[in-house]
Amino acid sequence: MNSSSNNIFLIGLMGAGKSTVGKLLAKKLGRRFLDADHVIEDRCGVKIPVIFEMEGEDGFRKREAQAIKDITAEPDVILATGGGAVLLPENRQFLSERGTVIYLHANPMELWHRTKGGEGRPLLKSGDAKKILENLYASRDPLYREIADYVIETGKPSVNQLVNTLIMQLELSA
Repeated sequence: MNSSSNNIFLIGLMGAGKSTVGKLLAKKLGRRFLDADHVIEDRCGVKIPVIFEMEGEDGFRKREAQAIKDITAEPDVILATGGGAVLLPENRQFLSERGTVIYLHANPMELWHRTKGGEGRPLLKSGDAKKILENLYASRDPLYREIADYVIETGKPSVNQLVNTLIMQLELSA
């Protein structure tokens, strides 16, 4: 864990609750919250699905890498990354070196229930969403764990309980 930074980075698959947890955590800690996908959309002037449609996943990942490089260099930020942010080694390096990384873990079945409909989730539009989530989990879970300072189960507690537990853990490790 990088104690020289007060940054907190939330990682996990789509539907894990990164944005929801991040907003509440930022409010309780009096910090600025950023969602990497929203930063990318603001920079491009279009929604993520349009970027995927026009530039493909590779084009999106390049934009995401630049956003992560820029955001992680800022002080006192709480960042919710996109689920695939960990795919690029440089993103994993920036996240692990520039703050505390929290992996919001949920199993694929739970994520499937949370993301039914797949609105705004281009990767779920290309086939059986349940199978896609299982495959994403299998390939990304080891990458999340590689850089995580904390792994937090998101299934049982309320968001408020989860955030309070997270704050206690962060305070204990400070």
